[in-house]
Amino acid sequence: MIAAIIIIIVLIVAVGGIAVGQYNGLVRLRNKLQESWRQVDVELNRRYDLLPNLVSTVQGSAKFEQSTLERVIALRNQAKALGSGGDPGQRGEVEGELSRTISNIMVTAEAYPELKSTANFQQLQTQLGQTEDRIANSRRYYNAIVGDYNTKTEAFPSSIFAGMFHFTKAGYFEVDDPSIRQAPAVDFSQLNGLPPAPTAPPAPQVNFDEPPAGQLPQ
Repeated sequence: MIAAIIIIIVLIVAVGGIAVGQYNGLVRLRNKLQESWRQVDVELNRRYDLLPNLVSTVQGSAKFEQSTLERVIALRNQAKALGSGGDPGQRGEVEGELSRTISNIMVTAEAYPELKSTANFQQLQTQLGQTEDRIANSRRYYNAIVGDYNTKTEAFPSSIFAGMFHFTKAGYFEVDDPSIRQAPAVDFSQLNGLPPAPTAPPAPQVNFDEPPAGQLPQ
């Protein structure tokens, strides 16, 4: 009788220890996930701060198509409005299109030597390039944490505790709409009697491809 009671107590303690370990592991991963998403948000906001200056510089040095510059600001404002608490998949679509539009502007600017030679444009070009690199690195790290976290919520036995304590799957920072990946045809040839600008090489694309998105856990 005493032996049976001891065995039951040992089993309860063992199960309790497993439960605590699994729960703490999920908490640590969720906190790591949220912190990595905040870092992505920091880098994205760094780019938001540069864009008004870019538009102002381009407008002052070359007669770019106004709708393209307005599109950059509209996408910038839309992405910023989503904020760090927004759905990563939805924000990724907007950010992907924003990155592509910025790239088109920067590449097309190659046709305007007077713009390329200005110190302000060169500085912006450098800063935007560095920011894009930081965004890409932060995104890769975030998506790696998402993979670890989602595996933890689905794998046994941690999936049991994930369900009990409402640990839901996280969303990747992605673009999954093929139309967003297609560079738009931007016509910069309508320049007050000047000949058409040389055709620019295809714009580099920012790849946010990952598995389908979900919601960032609260």
